[in-house]
Amino acid sequence: MIFFDAHCHLHDEQYKDCLPLVIARARAAGVERMVCCGCDESNWETVRKLAGEHEGVLPSFGLYPLDVPKRSPGWLEKLKSFLISIPSGVGEIGLDNSMEGVNDREQEEVFVAQLRLAHEMGRPVTIHCRKAFGRLLEILKLEGGVRHGGIMHTWSGSPELVRPFEDLGLSISFSGAITREGNKRGHKSIKVVTRERLLIETDSPGLMPVGAAGEYNEPANLPIIARAAAVLLGETVEKVAELTFNNTKSLFNFRK
Repeated sequence: MIFFDAHCHLHDEQYKDCLPLVIARARAAGVERMVCCGCDESNWETVRKLAGEHEGVLPSFGLYPLDVPKRSPGWLEKLKSFLISIPSGVGEIGLDNSMEGVNDREQEEVFVAQLRLAHEMGRPVTIHCRKAFGRLLEILKLEGGVRHGGIMHTWSGSPELVRPFEDLGLSISFSGAITREGNKRGHKSIKVVTRERLLIETDSPGLMPVGAAGEYNEPANLPIIARAAAVLLGETVEKVAELTFNNTKSLFNFRK
C-alpha cells in the first residue's frame, strides 16, 4: 500500500532537528507523497527548500487566516513569485472565526485575493475553515467556486455541508480527528463524501490520531487514519489507500 498525505507542515519547528527521520519513517510506513503547506511569509522559503530537497514533498504557499495581520505590504506579489518559482498549490488559506478580535473583512479580502490568484494561475487551493462555513460558502459561490480543484482540509463541518462544498469543486479531507470515538459529525460526514473527492491527511504535527505513538503527529501516522476511514466506510484499508492516493495525485497535477 502507498499513501498520499494531503496536508502536513514539515516546516514546523517540531521537526527542526529530526526531519530526515520523520521523512524516513513516512517512507517506511508507505507514505510516498506529502503536501507541505506554508502558512505565512516567514515559512514559504523553507517549504520551497524542503520540496526541492525531498522527493515526494509537494509545496503549497498561502496566508493562513489568523496570520493575516502579520502580512507585509507586498505579500500578494511575493506569494505569486513563489507560485511561479515551483509547481505548487495555494494554501493554507481560508476563514477562521474561532478567536475574538478577528477582523472578518480583512480575512475575507485576503482569502478572495488568494482564491483569485489560484484561479489565474491554474492551481488547487487548500482551505481552512473554523466557525465560518456559511460565509465561506457565500464567498465561494460569488467567486464561481474553485476552478482548478481544492481541499477542505481536516473537515469539521456537518454532513449536510459536504455536498454544497463538493458542488463548488472541492474535495473533502479527513485528519486524525476521524479516529476519535466522539467525533460523530466527522463519522457521519465521511460516509456522504463522493468517493472521487475523498482525501486523508495528518495535518501534522497537530491532531495526533488515537493510537499513535510519540510526542507529536507526523506523516507516518497516515495509515492509522486510513484504517479508521476504512472501518467507517466498510472498505478495506487497501481500497482507501488506493482511492485517496489517486484522488490527491489527480488534484495536485499542477498546471502552469
